[in-house]
Amino acid sequence: IYITLRPEKERYSKMAAPMRNVDEIRNRVILGEFGVKNVHSTDFPGNYPEYDDTWNQKKFQKNFRIDIIQMDENSMEFDMVGIDAAIANAFRRILLAEVPTMAVEKVFIYNNTSIIQDEILAHRLGLIPIKADPRLFEYRNADDEEGTEIDTIQLQLKVKCTRNPRASKDSSDPSELYINHMVYSRDMKWVPIGNQADVFGEAGIAPVHGDILLAQLRPGQELDIVMHCVKGIGKDHAKFSPVATASYRLLPEITLLQPVKGEMAERLKRCFSPGVIELESIEGTPVAKVVNSRLDTCSREVLRHDDLKNLVKLGRVRDHFIFSVESTGILAPDILVSEAIKVLMAKCRKFLNELDSVEME
Repeated sequence: IYITLRPEKERYSKMAAPMRNVDEIRNRVILGEFGVKNVHSTDFPGNYPEYDDTWNQKKFQKNFRIDIIQMDENSMEFDMVGIDAAIANAFRRILLAEVPTMAVEKVFIYNNTSIIQDEILAHRLGLIPIKADPRLFEYRNADDEEGTEIDTIQLQLKVKCTRNPRASKDSSDPSELYINHMVYSRDMKWVPIGNQADVFGEAGIAPVHGDILLAQLRPGQELDIVMHCVKGIGKDHAKFSPVATASYRLLPEITLLQPVKGEMAERLKRCFSPGVIELESIEGTPVAKVVNSRLDTCSREVLRHDDLKNLVKLGRVRDHFIFSVESTGILAPDILVSEAIKVLMAKCRKFLNELDSVEME
């Protein structure tokens, strides 16, 4: 066995020769016809010769940014650029499970003569989102039998169904024959504890949506219920989760490798989501042009066409995350995002403190 030791520079050049697309491997996820390439993060220190991938705070601050694309009362879409997938996923999980809210925890049923069992009714009440700022409350101790104004919200549901004396004899419509035959979330009334009436003022506390159906009653049936709402997180129970959905996806990148004209351009346009590919006329001939790759769903439909699949390169930008956050209405989506960032910062501080305490020992 003969072993030849080459100079360091020569060995590196030999290794780098097959890596002409190192930038693509490090920065792009490639969508192929029979699979997805470069799905794993590879930009860790020492993985590629002549690439300095050591983490640097100034470099991170320069590359990292958050761009708000769209925001309304209950939903928000923003771009988070310059981070690893692990951080993006941690942020998503915090939004789902670790931003606290107020929800019904204890249900005291004094009377329930409806056809809905007590357990089912209590479960339905627990899932009603309550419009109350959790930042104004403390966590309630599990040993406390009675809550206080700083850790408990009390709601009452008291409804009785009766016949409508003014209803027409020939009518068969329950909404005309009966009074209070449909019990909605708006029937849940807030009962202030201590100084809560002064703290929350006229805005008060109530379910986010008043038109959620809880039960249906018939004459003689009634509900008499008292509920205690406490502060909690989605990791303990889904009813505390502040978001309906919190998801992210990588920014699609579509590259035309050569001009696509005429009938092929028409078919290429139909292979992508509306608004991704548009046709522009050049000397009377339609030519395909990538207008907004962000709108694409990455269906890879174009790869089914033998004459088109080699004209297009499909990829995703590895460090560009498009976040979609839909709030349940308890807190505005921008507040949820800022609260999630605070939770993540608190976790980092706790971890650093643990490291410091270990070093001291």
